[in-house]
Amino acid sequence: MHDAPPTALEVPRVSPFDWARRRRAERDARRLEAAGARALTRLDRLGPAWHIVDWPRTDTVGLYEPDPADDRAGFLAIGPGGVYAVTVADHGRARVLIAGDVVQINGKRPAYVTGARRDAKRAARAMSAAVGLSVPVSPVLAFVGSGVISVHGLPKDCLVATHKELDRLLIAGGARISPATAGKLSAIARRPGTWANAPYRPAGDYRWQAPRTNGR
Repeated sequence: MHDAPPTALEVPRVSPFDWARRRRAERDARRLEAAGARALTRLDRLGPAWHIVDWPRTDTVGLYEPDPADDRAGFLAIGPGGVYAVTVADHGRARVLIAGDVVQINGKRPAYVTGARRDAKRAARAMSAAVGLSVPVSPVLAFVGSGVISVHGLPKDCLVATHKELDRLLIAGGARISPATAGKLSAIARRPGTWANAPYRPAGDYRWQAPRTNGR
């Protein structure tokens, strides 16, 4: 005699291992979200000239989609200094050692610098395709936590700061683009089609205009 199939009201059983893994993932996600929020709070000091855009930093099967296993948060910061792909890494109370491209936390060496560069290249590729012009994107690695950070040489082509220094780091980039250009880039970054496999291409509803120089 065969057992009757479970009814729709029956709750599937979850093993203790799966339950613990799910709870740990949820806890880590909440902690990472809080770390990202702390970094974003610092950027409130930048003022209206800056635009903060949430964007999918990883891609899967040719489409830009978030990776649930990723232990980093991130966003785009667009303002007078240009476009920055900010990666937020939460190190808690652990000590961080930085030596060029190598980041060591609790004996582990997460590829944060490599990941930050890769994210910036993806953002630059997608936004350049959408605009029709080259859009440089600078990688930024921001650490959130109370542990000591020891630096023995900074990485090349990747800015590094604590979340408390993030606003000053972005301001230090100077004024490279106009407020109008920053606003247009922000609008493009907010379009879901910009990050799809087939990039959004400006057509009838939008026309990209390079910033004009004085007297022209």
